[in-house]
Amino acid sequence: MTPEVVLRVCLLILTLAVFFAIHKLSRNALTKLRTNNRANLQSTRHFIHGSQLLYRARSTPHKAQSQAHAKNALMEAQKALSLSPRDPGPHILKALSLDLLGHKTSAPKSLDAALSTPCVKTLSEKERGDALVKRAELKLGLNRRRRVDSAVEDLVHAVRLGRAEGDATAFCLLGQCYEWKRMRKETREEFERALRVNPGSDLACQGLDRLGP
Repeated sequence: MTPEVVLRVCLLILTLAVFFAIHKLSRNALTKLRTNNRANLQSTRHFIHGSQLLYRARSTPHKAQSQAHAKNALMEAQKALSLSPRDPGPHILKALSLDLLGHKTSAPKSLDAALSTPCVKTLSEKERGDALVKRAELKLGLNRRRRVDSAVEDLVHAVRLGRAEGDATAFCLLGQCYEWKRMRKETREEFERALRVNPGSDLACQGLDRLGP
């Protein structure tokens, strides 16, 4: 066998080896992609079902039914997280369900997870702002004295993200924070901003009444 023939045979063997390697890698990648897509689809289904249950929990006037729906919503959130742990949606659903069930110390931790890297990267600015406002609200409800500064940080960030557009909640909470910190000027400014967004805000009106003229 001449050197030229040997070289051709070697090149053929090398080409075939590369072909089979690429084929195997492509097949493995496709299998992994299909598995991931299937998991994401199942996670989305659990999240949607959980969101529907949470809505029912909030809308029903009967406490027993509300608690039952909230528990089921929590279970759906946990199922979604087992499939997509980096998806912030199920973390937020879990936090809201825990809050409705009265688990005030656990709920903020789920929002911490939703707002951490890499989860937060997939949230829109509005969604991030909503989560920040809710986390601030939970912090204040859990321990106002110790967490007021942290709540202010969340609320200021939320306002910068445009969270307060059309919703006075962030401004009202900021007003309450500044009132607790005895920052009279800032308190008035935030309650007045809240009224500009929502002239019918009872919290803002009450806050300004407490300040007096």
